[in-house]
Amino acid sequence: MGVSVSYPPSSFSLSSELFSSRRRDGPNSLSWSSSFPDIKLLTPPISIPSPSPLTLNQLLKMRRCFLDFCRAEMGLIVQAAWTRRSRSEAAKKPNRKSWKQRTDMYMRPFLLNVFFSKRFVHAKVMHRGTSKVISVATTNAKDLRNTLPSLTDNNACRVIGKLIAERSKEADVHAIAYELKKNERVEGRLAIILDTIQENGIIFV
Repeated sequence: MGVSVSYPPSSFSLSSELFSSRRRDGPNSLSWSSSFPDIKLLTPPISIPSPSPLTLNQLLKMRRCFLDFCRAEMGLIVQAAWTRRSRSEAAKKPNRKSWKQRTDMYMRPFLLNVFFSKRFVHAKVMHRGTSKVISVATTNAKDLRNTLPSLTDNNACRVIGKLIAERSKEADVHAIAYELKKNERVEGRLAIILDTIQENGIIFV
């Protein structure tokens, strides 16, 4: 139930006396305040409703909702703690790539792969995102296999490096990357191939 508070109507008038000027030029002069007519305004009664109190059923319903929310939150916390992996298990099976693994494909898209076998030397440049081969050179090809005296010596590595550089520039690739494998060093035949590629105008990033 609302309690209404009413105020009695009041009236006030706007007359030309309120706007009378302090200085008059003469008895016959007309001032701007004399043009206002007498107006009477009536204010209506104002009622302010009071807020209705909550019933017992509404209070019980609010209490029940609050208890259900607390039980649900406690259950979620216990379940999350039960399913969380330990640090050792997370270290063994990481489920998230590092920042370098996520951005290296875009920062250094072209990757050089070099493979040495007992019979020949193989090298190729491929695009990481699409796995497309940009350039490839191997001493097992017909034109090199019949002309080179050895397919695995330092001279063969220089030929492979020169071919990789020329074919990469033909494909409009002027910057490539090479990632060392585990326990691998830039020395020997690998260093010869990388130096030859760099001498022929390819930049390593």
